[in-house]
Amino acid sequence: MSAIIAISPLLVVFGLLVMFRWPAKRTMPVAYVLTAVLALWYWQVPGVRVAAASLQGLIIAGELLYIVFGALLLLFVLKHSGAVRTIRDGFRSITPDRRVQAIIVAWTFGAFMEGAAGFGTPAAVAGPLLVILGFPPMAAVVAALTIQSTPVSFGAVGTPILIGVNTGLENQTIVNEYIAQNGPKTYMLLLHQIGAEVAILHGIIGTLIPLFVVCLLTRFFGANRSWREGLAAWRFALFAGLAFTVPYVLLGVFVGPEFPTLIGGLIALGLTVAAARFGLFQPAEVWDFPPESVWEPDWRSTLPPTSDKPPARPISLMAAWTPYLLVGILLVLTRLEPTMTHWVNETAIRIPSIFDTDIGRTVQVLKLPGTIFIIVSLLCIPLYRMRRENISAALGESGRALIGAAAAIVFAVPMVRIFIESGVNYSDLASMPRVLADSVANLAGTAWPAFAAVIGAMGAFVAGSNTISNMTF
Repeated sequence: MSAIIAISPLLVVFGLLVMFRWPAKRTMPVAYVLTAVLALWYWQVPGVRVAAASLQGLIIAGELLYIVFGALLLLFVLKHSGAVRTIRDGFRSITPDRRVQAIIVAWTFGAFMEGAAGFGTPAAVAGPLLVILGFPPMAAVVAALTIQSTPVSFGAVGTPILIGVNTGLENQTIVNEYIAQNGPKTYMLLLHQIGAEVAILHGIIGTLIPLFVVCLLTRFFGANRSWREGLAAWRFALFAGLAFTVPYVLLGVFVGPEFPTLIGGLIALGLTVAAARFGLFQPAEVWDFPPESVWEPDWRSTLPPTSDKPPARPISLMAAWTPYLLVGILLVLTRLEPTMTHWVNETAIRIPSIFDTDIGRTVQVLKLPGTIFIIVSLLCIPLYRMRRENISAALGESGRALIGAAAAIVFAVPMVRIFIESGVNYSDLASMPRVLADSVANLAGTAWPAFAAVIGAMGAFVAGSNTISNMTF
C-alpha cells in the first residue's frame, strides 16, 4: 500500500500528460500538491520539513533555469548577430549527400549543442538547420531527436549527472553505507564512477547511432524506401560514431561528467567536417530526398519558415564558432584544481539550514555553466558589434523561451525534493523512493536490471528532462 501511495503522484502525472493531454506546466503543479499532501498526511513528515524541501527544490530549479537561460541567451545572441547563419552556410558547403549532412549536423553538431546547452536545445537548433538545408521537416525532427540517446546523459555540461544524479543520491543513508562498506573512498568519486560507467555503456551503443539515423532516413523518407541506401554510408557513419564515442568514453572515465558530450562533440564535429571536405569515407553515390513536389503530407510542416536575415556585417566561420570555443576553455579553467578552488568557493552561496532543518544547499555560482554562458554572451556584443535592437531581441527571445521551461521545472524539482526528503517522519516509514524501490525490487527480484531502462525512459517522459528523471529515479 505504501508503494502504491508513493508512486501515485507519478501515475497522476502520466495520466494527465497522456490520457488528458495536459501540458507539463499544468500537470506538475498538481503533482507537487499531491506529493506534499501525501508527505504530510500518510508519511507524516513535519510541515517545516516539507516547506524546507520545497524551498530547496526552488533553489535547485533556479540553478537549472540559470543554466537554461545562459545557454539560450548565447544561442539567440548568435542568431541575432548573424553567426548562426554563418554556421549554417558552412554546413551547407561541406557535402551534397544528405546522409553525410544528417550525420554532421544532427550527430556531431547536435551532440556538441547538447553538451553546451542541453534542455532541448539540440533539436531546436539542429532540426531547423536541417530544414534550411532542404530536409523534409519530419525527417529533420527524426534525425535531430534520435541522436540524443547518446549525448543526453552529459548534456548542459554534465548537468544530468552533477545535479540530477547528485541531488538524488547526496547525503542518502543507503549511499553513505555503500561507500563505507565497499564503494569508493568519497561520494564525489562515486559520482565520477557513475559517470564513467554511463559513458562506457553509451559509448558502446552510441557508435552505431549515426548508421541507425541514416538508415531511418533512407527507409522512411527516400524515394526507394531502402535500408540498403542507408547502409551504403556505413564507413562514414561508423567513422562519425567512433569520432564521438572514443573521446566521449575517455573523457567520462578519466576527466569527469562535464566534458564527454561537450568536448567529444566538438572533436567529432572537427573530424567529420574535415573527412567530408577531403572526401574520406564517402559513399560511392550521392543520396538525396525525392523532389519536394512528391513529399508526403506528414513530412511537411504547417508552420511558416523562420526569417533568415543576413547579418549587418559579414561574420567569418572562425568568428562564428569562437563563442563556443570560449565556453569550452572557461569551463575547463573553472574546474582546474587547485587553481580555481579559491575563487569558486568565494563566490559560493551557502544555506546550511533551511527553516532550522538539516536540509540545505550550496550554490557555486562561478562553477555554474550559466555564468560562463552569460559572460561569453556579453563578450559577443563587441565581438560582433551588435546593435541595441539585436541585443534586445536576443534577451526577449531568451526570456520567452525560459518562461516555457520554468513553468514545469519550478514545480517538478520541489516535488522531487519532497519525495526524496520524506524519510524523516512520524510514521516510521522509509522515504518514498526507498519504499517504492524496495517494493519493485522485491517483485522483480534478479530480473530488476531488465526493468531499469523502462524506468529511466518513463522518468524522462514524465519529467521532460533527463536531469529531473535522474533526480527522481
